[in-house]
Parts: sequence; structure tokens; C-alpha cells
Amino acid sequence: MSGGHFDYAQGYIHRIADELEHVIFHNDELSAETLAQFKTGQIFLQKAYVYAQRIDWLLSGDDGEDNFHQRLKQDLENLKCE
Repeated sequence: MSGGHFDYAQGYIHRIADELEHVIFHNDELSAETLAQFKTGQIFLQKAYVYAQRIDWLLSGDDGEDNFHQRLKQDLENLKCE
């Protein structure tokens, strides 16, 4: 079962990253320096989500180790495009 090992908790990480993106692009009160740190945090959260999702699928038996490495690499590369 996909998402089973961590009980879908990785979705919370994803939602935090999405909310942070919204804050970054719709905020005119915080300094550029602070927003830059928010952006760095958002990138880390996106990566944390990818790792949590891929590890979850491996531990849940949805992926084998080969798929884990391939999908992890692909998902991380896709983040660079955003």
C-alpha cells in the first residue's frame, strides 16, 4: 500500500511546502532576506517530501531498491525544474 508506512504523514510536509510558496509570493511585509530564507526552507521541505515519499514506498513494498533509487533521482531532478 502506497503511503502506508508513514501513514501518509509525508503529505503534511508537502502541504507546508505549498503553503510556504504561497506566503513567499504573496507577502509584501517581510524583507527580501527573510523571504530568501523562506525559499531555502521551501526547497528543503520539497526535498524532505520526496525522500519521505520514496522511502515510504520502499518500506511499504511498493518499490524495490532499484525503483527507489531511480524514482528518487528522477523526483529530485524534477524539483530543479520548478
